Amino acid sequence: MSFAGNGIGITRGIAIGEAHILQRGMLEITPRSIEQPEIPFEIERFRDAVCCARDRLQSVRQKIPESTRSDIVAFIDTHLLMLNDAALIQAPIDLIKQHAYAAEWALQLQKEALVQVFDTMDDPYLRTRKDDVEHVVNQIQKALHEQGEETDGDLTGKVILAQDLTPADTIVMRHQGITAFITEFGGPMSHTAILARSLGIPAVVGVHSITRLLRQGEVLVVDGEHGVVLADVDRRTLDHYRRHIHTAADQATQRLSLIGKPATTKEGVRVSLMANIELPEDIESTRVLKADAVGLYRTEFLYMNRQGMPDEEEHYRTYRKVIEGLDGIPITIRTLDLGADKQVDGCTAASCNPALGLRAIRLCLKEPKIFQPQIRAILRAAIHGPVRIMIPMLSNLQEVRKLKAIIAETKRQLAEEGLPYADHIPIGGMIEVPAAALSADAFSKELDFLSIGTNDLIQYTLAIDRVDDEVNYLYDPLHPAILRLIQTVIEAGKAADIPVSMCGEMAGDPRYIPLLVGMGLREFSMQPGSLLIAKECLFSLSAEKLSKQTRKLMKKLGSSKHERLLDKICRLH
Repeated sequence: MSFAGNGIGITRGIAIGEAHILQRGMLEITPRSIEQPEIPFEIERFRDAVCCARDRLQSVRQKIPESTRSDIVAFIDTHLLMLNDAALIQAPIDLIKQHAYAAEWALQLQKEALVQVFDTMDDPYLRTRKDDVEHVVNQIQKALHEQGEETDGDLTGKVILAQDLTPADTIVMRHQGITAFITEFGGPMSHTAILARSLGIPAVVGVHSITRLLRQGEVLVVDGEHGVVLADVDRRTLDHYRRHIHTAADQATQRLSLIGKPATTKEGVRVSLMANIELPEDIESTRVLKADAVGLYRTEFLYMNRQGMPDEEEHYRTYRKVIEGLDGIPITIRTLDLGADKQVDGCTAASCNPALGLRAIRLCLKEPKIFQPQIRAILRAAIHGPVRIMIPMLSNLQEVRKLKAIIAETKRQLAEEGLPYADHIPIGGMIEVPAAALSADAFSKELDFLSIGTNDLIQYTLAIDRVDDEVNYLYDPLHPAILRLIQTVIEAGKAADIPVSMCGEMAGDPRYIPLLVGMGLREFSMQPGSLLIAKECLFSLSAEKLSKQTRKLMKKLGSSKHERLLDKICRLH
């Protein structure tokens, strides 16, 4: 069937492969009863589905390389344990026996009962565990739905079509060899999208009804940069895209010659190119590509998709391994930033938008039993290499002062215990809340460095949910308000003589690098795969020319000349 669709491209690159439609997470479960004589058969049917779900997870677990970091695959081990838990497995069988419910409905009722229990828990971390329940239940429901039908099979070289994917799904399928994915929902700044960029998977999101419009096995072309999906194309079109793939591969090979060369503009202005990391592959790429530093190390995967919280020793071992693996490359460790798209259903029903609730530094200050093991571990691990601490989602100076007090007290405790730690460790803050950007001059007097987190800064400033495909078309990094806030932070850093970097997705996009250089930004942190592209872009820029053009632009923001000046700057590369 001929098809041409547009969505939101989230990863540079083009892929060609056969469509593989995933039917998961969106099955409609309705009340249904069975006759008394059918009860033994229904119980056996449910048990077969549980075994099928368990076998699939075990198969996936075996295919993931041993080198993969333990916290990345921990969610599979957690879910395998849950498939042996009586609260999840025996209870539906009891409901089938007692009420003659169909297996699907019995499982749905038990899931709802468990989710309700998690929702009533006081501990915000434990409330997030209901996501694990829902994921495991979905696997069993899928097995029930597919009984007698063809299973997923081999995913090597396939283009995945789904209504949505979780970060966990993305990691697993990447190791299963998928070539690209397309989803009906999602936005460019969701955690799954950011992870796809990190893993280098071409992807398009927000293509509505894609799972109904295309057929299993159709050959698809996925343009992850322009958000284009094509099906049933003629040979000429297919050959065109194959040539494009080969050309891109050749260009990537040529960029390898840039490794080790300082990133400078035409006139020799030095720019620091740093990496954002969270996966084992990122560490290797950062070292091989000779990034100047790690500007953002996300630590959330230590907490997610597991039954218990990581203790101090697990934190310490993980950070030490990363620090030593970087072989002297400086690293900025961001403290826990659970919440919003990294918490899924973490709010209770009475809560408001989780992006505006108890997350990041707010959660850490309220729950010291979560935060203190991480701070102790970072201070201890920092003796093995150059480390900075970065605090996410700061909104007022009281948070900075409380944090400093916690760190000071932690150092005192470590000294009393005789444990070695780094005494002098720079502390910085992510500027991703408009209030923090407007108060950047005050924050710059309290902190050792600032890092602009554009992903959330844009979301909060423009009042749009960046993972909602109904409104993410409003997500505009070049909005005059965003540019004013970025400029305010850069100028505050210069006045206080402290470094200012940018670690949001905007930093690694060649469309915005000329403008940011013109605004005076000299430290960029991005996915490792973007480092050489950014360096290539910088070599073609004149910082002096861009600075003049940008000063004109900032004076004309919102005027009739705004768009023309902006277009001129962004075309300078």
